Amino acid sequence: MLMSNNPRAAKLHYMANGFRMLSPGDHVVCAASGERVPLEVLRYWSVARQEPYASAELATRTLLA
Repeated sequence: MLMSNNPRAAKLHYMANGFRMLSPGDHVVCAASGERVPLEVLRYWSVARQEPYASAELATRTLLA
């Protein structure tokens, strides 16, 4: 089960084609903006940095910095 009804941040392990839930929750916090990102809309992350991002723009900006 990937999704949870817990109103707290999940801890995830990010992989190339998905993620594995380490600690249950319903969202993650964007590493670039601090914005809450619901797990069902999470599409952008860095495997190397193990960080989630709220959008492609934020991910690109962070990875190019």
